[in-house]
Amino acid sequence: MFKSSVRGAAVVAVTLAALSVSCSTTPKADKPDGGPAAAAGEASAPASTPASPSASREASAVSAPPSAPAAASAEKVRDAFAGLQATLGDSCTPGNCAYFLGRVYDELHRMDRAMKADPKGPGHFPEPIDLIKKLDAELGGDRSYENLKKHQTSLIGTRDKINTWMQGHPDDYR
Repeated sequence: MFKSSVRGAAVVAVTLAALSVSCSTTPKADKPDGGPAAAAGEASAPASTPASPSASREASAVSAPPSAPAAASAEKVRDAFAGLQATLGDSCTPGNCAYFLGRVYDELHRMDRAMKADPKGPGHFPEPIDLIKKLDAELGGDRSYENLKKHQTSLIGTRDKINTWMQGHPDDYR
């Protein structure tokens, strides 16, 4: 009974998060004709695309007891890295660019939080944390689509550098 409640809560949280993303990141410049059909296609993509990574993230956050052992914290880095890797096959395409760039940004910051909360301490992940800090300085606190698009090369480059760094540290995500 408890597991189904947790799953139900995770599904609701994922649905609400997806709706929030689709409502708040509707770029007019990315739509081919700016019409309702483009908006409808874009709104439906975020609701279905991130369900798996978000669902597992929400489920792990809901189901982990407050005094979870160190292994649960290590799982957070592993899970965050899996979410970041899930963006590797995607790209900025018309109708999907705002969602994609926002997702990369979110996954990088999920990774940053997980590394800082890891029992090994943030000193264990100096390069990735520093890369995200540099990206944040470049973005200047502006997470808007226009700013993410302007700094797309840095955003994707940061993701790729962190992916490479993590590949060299498999004990941190396996």
